[in-house]
Amino acid sequence: MSLQVHSSAVVDSGAEIGADTRVWHFVHVCSGAKIGERCSLGQNVFVGNRVVIGSDCKIQNNVSIYDNVSLEDGVFCGPSMVFTNVYNPRSYVNRKEEYRDTLVKRGATLGANCTIVCGVTIGEYAFVGAGAVVNEDVEAYALVVGVPAKQIGWMSKFGERLELPIKGSAETVCAHTGERYRLSDGRVQNIGAQSK
Repeated sequence: MSLQVHSSAVVDSGAEIGADTRVWHFVHVCSGAKIGERCSLGQNVFVGNRVVIGSDCKIQNNVSIYDNVSLEDGVFCGPSMVFTNVYNPRSYVNRKEEYRDTLVKRGATLGANCTIVCGVTIGEYAFVGAGAVVNEDVEAYALVVGVPAKQIGWMSKFGERLELPIKGSAETVCAHTGERYRLSDGRVQNIGAQSK
């Protein structure tokens, strides 16, 4: 396989797109964008100039990734989810020098129709529920839902809810992979495969 770009898509000169990436109908990739290998950009996706997208990302239909947004490898952006890059926009005030950086770390899932307010970091393998509005950082493996988004649990790398309290100290095992997860000091770590 190699790079596939639909005839209706616009990829501006200078954009970097990795091998085996698929760019579907009516996508626009701006000239400064950097996109990794094996990604999928669904119908009507927009990728700005100062955007970095890692490998193995899936960007579903109708997602706009604006300047100052970075996605690490394996990020999933659900249909019609929203990024921003200005915290307090006004049409008559130019705030291009005030763009805030947004970082979505490896393996995170951003559910359909969620909104990520600029300036936050979404941790590795975090899971943002559909329709949530994220206006503060999200811990690795955290499950957040609602408006504004609040943490209600923890998710495994496999994408299943872990049997862990939100706070305290505990350990559990992912039933699908056998990987162990440890909760300590408000953070979850994947500590590897369960010993036999």
